[in-house]
Amino acid sequence: MDNSQDNNLVNCQISNQWKFFDKIFCISVDDRTDRQQQAKAQFKSVGLLDFVEFILVKRHPENCEQGIYESHLFCIKKALDAGANTTLIFEDDIIFNRFTPETLEVCINFLLSDTNWKLFFMGCLVRKSNVLTNKKNHTPSILEIEYRSLTHAYVLNKKTSEKILEKKWDGTAYDEMLNTINGGVYAVYPSFAFQSNSPTDNKNWLKLDKFRRYFGGLERIQKINELYCRHKICVISVHVFIILIILFLFFWTMG
Repeated sequence: MDNSQDNNLVNCQISNQWKFFDKIFCISVDDRTDRQQQAKAQFKSVGLLDFVEFILVKRHPENCEQGIYESHLFCIKKALDAGANTTLIFEDDIIFNRFTPETLEVCINFLLSDTNWKLFFMGCLVRKSNVLTNKKNHTPSILEIEYRSLTHAYVLNKKTSEKILEKKWDGTAYDEMLNTINGGVYAVYPSFAFQSNSPTDNKNWLKLDKFRRYFGGLERIQKINELYCRHKICVISVHVFIILIILFLFFWTMG
C-alpha cells in the first residue's frame, strides 16, 4: 500500500471519529477573517474542516466578556435546538499540537463509556489533575481535573448544556462560571488543543495577553501548567532540594 492510500485511510478514520460529536462550532468575531483562515487551516490539518460550523459574532459594544459569554451560550442553544447530545465548541485562535487519531479515539471511548462526565477539555489550564486510576475505564490519557480557565476546545453533554443555558450573563466571565461546575470535569492528557499567539480581542486582558506572549504564549504556558499539575510533588521536591543546596553553600562559605 502506497503513502497516498495510507493517508486516505487515516483521513477516513479521523473523519469518522469527528462524526461522534453531534454539533461542532467555532466562534469568531466577524471581522477577524485572519483568525478564521488560520482556524480553517488548523481544522483541515486534523480532518475536521468539513464538520465545523463557524459562528460569526459582532463585537459586543460595551463588554468583551459579555460578548464571549453570550457567544458560547448561543452555540449551546443552537446545539440543543438541533437535538445534539454531545457538542464540541472551539474558539478561532485554536491550534493543534500532539494530535493523533489514537488520542482522539481514547477521548471518544471515554465519553462513550463514562456516564458521569459533564465537561471534557481538549486543552485548558487546570488547578489540579488526577489520572483515573480508581475507575473501571481508567487510562493515563484521561485526567479528572479541577478546571481553571480557557475555553478554546471543550465538549459538553446535553444535561450540562441545559444547565449552562439557564445561567444568563450576570457579570461573571464564562470560564469563571464554568468553575462552578463541580465534578465530572475531565481533560485529555497530553492535551492537543491550544490557543495561538494571535493578539486577543478582549480589551480587558491586553496587558496579560502581552505578558503571556512575551513568555512564549499560551501554548507554552498550558504545557507547563499541565506538566506541573501532573508532577507537582516532584517539581516542588526539586525546588526545595535546590534551595537547601544554596543555603548549605551559603552557610558553608560564611563559616
